[in-house]
Amino acid sequence: MAEKSTTQEVVNPDNGSGPDVVHDEEAGHQKSTVEVGELKKDLRNRHMQMIAIGGAIGAGLFVGSGGALSRGGPASLLICYSVVGIMLFFTCQALAELAVLYPVNGAFYTYVVRFLHPAWGFAVGWDYTLSWLIILPFELIAASITIEYWRSDINMAVWVTVFLVVLCVIQLFGVRGYGEVEFVLSMIKIAACAGFIILGIIINTGGVGDRGYLGTTFWRDPGAFQNGFNGFAGVFVIAAFSFGGTELVGLAAAESSNPRKAIPTASKQVFWRIAFFYILNLFIVGLILPATDNRLLNSSGANTKASPFVLAIEDAGIQILPSIMNAVITIAVISVANSCTFGSTRTMQALAQAGMGPKFLAYIDKQGRPLWCVLIQLMFGLLGYVGTAAESSEVFNWLLAISGLSYFLIWSSICLTHIRFRYVWKAQGFTLDQIPYKASFGVWGSYIGLGLNILCLIATFYSALYPTNDASPDAEVFFKQYLAAPIVISLYFGWRVYTRDWRLYIPAHDVDLTTNLRMRTPGSDEEGEPEVRTWKNLPARMFHGLF
Repeated sequence: MAEKSTTQEVVNPDNGSGPDVVHDEEAGHQKSTVEVGELKKDLRNRHMQMIAIGGAIGAGLFVGSGGALSRGGPASLLICYSVVGIMLFFTCQALAELAVLYPVNGAFYTYVVRFLHPAWGFAVGWDYTLSWLIILPFELIAASITIEYWRSDINMAVWVTVFLVVLCVIQLFGVRGYGEVEFVLSMIKIAACAGFIILGIIINTGGVGDRGYLGTTFWRDPGAFQNGFNGFAGVFVIAAFSFGGTELVGLAAAESSNPRKAIPTASKQVFWRIAFFYILNLFIVGLILPATDNRLLNSSGANTKASPFVLAIEDAGIQILPSIMNAVITIAVISVANSCTFGSTRTMQALAQAGMGPKFLAYIDKQGRPLWCVLIQLMFGLLGYVGTAAESSEVFNWLLAISGLSYFLIWSSICLTHIRFRYVWKAQGFTLDQIPYKASFGVWGSYIGLGLNILCLIATFYSALYPTNDASPDAEVFFKQYLAAPIVISLYFGWRVYTRDWRLYIPAHDVDLTTNLRMRTPGSDEEGEPEVRTWKNLPARMFHGLF
């Protein structure tokens, strides 16, 4: 097999393992008969870095962590979020390797179709799309609820309209607009997290407020764990929802101006940012707020009055700061809503382009926007008006149940795909030296990531059956957490029946490795090669690992 440079694509390999298709070397994806444009490569390195962490810092951290603290205690909060964080590090590393080698639209969905089986790719692709479609109206409602902190006399529908209009305006500027907005909002969120760490330390040591030195008081009384193993298992679900969106860095590969440099950098920073902005913040929250605080029982959605961050500041008697923190939460929710439009539209367009959805969804206008996909996503945003009615809460709970397991399913699929890719890569005579960027822990990191994902699925299953110590299995409670499983299984077998393809997986020598492939030539001096690690540049590398 001939070696190619990083910027050269291999089309129609000699082994005949791919159909004759038309390619655009700059766009890096297969042309569709309904396309009139192509995705713009307008995302810069700074955009990719913020996308890597921006999608994960939202209401799940600032608000949902309060429910997790109440359910499992500070130790469960720390352990479960750390496990999911470690799992995501391995997952993002696997995704980075694939995205640099194949910077194509659809990213992980496309890789699942190519290296595992089209049926599974169809199932997880549409489940992932549906999740983002449904999360958007939820986030619009959540952002509207945050405004009630200041003004409860204005109907939430007014704010749903305002935020929906803002999202529509962002979409006019295409992927560059998404990148710039995410960059600015993520910087604000990061600054808020860093500021809270400093403030939390001051509160804990008695520097402000009348509670004096706290230390580890709340770890001893009411205790490090709450509600036994049931509470511990339940925190996994909240943690997964909090970290959802971290995988968007791989989805953005097709629209990055330099994926060879931007994707590895952003993926590596995921670990340090999760450790710094998530784990450290949650550890401090557990030190300055007791898990038995009754106000935390209402900590869900975007009820910022029950945000553990806001509550901790209020309990310290600090003025003005609670309003500032609430403003940050509003910004965080809008940022997640912005990510919704990106995650759903790009996956939906890739599905349609591959013949797994309506053909008109594959259309990309001359400004590089998947226009029909964007319109459908914004139409789903109109469900936010339905959600403003109190009696609609049950309907929304069932809609959100569709996204309950989506992240675990897509993350485990990424790890499994990377494992399969490495096997096929070797089977077809390629070497590791030809891979431009290799995952830090190789294929073993993906095995660990897959194993942790499976453990999280098991813990979620147990929590769905027994949410509390004295609970008995209840069908409604179970499916509100596990509804995604039967949906994905139905989509999987539905596609197999439709295509009459009953193979368990694609045989190694039938896998198309060369379409859209961007290898490196061993020993070449290529633009975007990783920086050589030395003691001299260690401080700079540590700084860039966080920021």
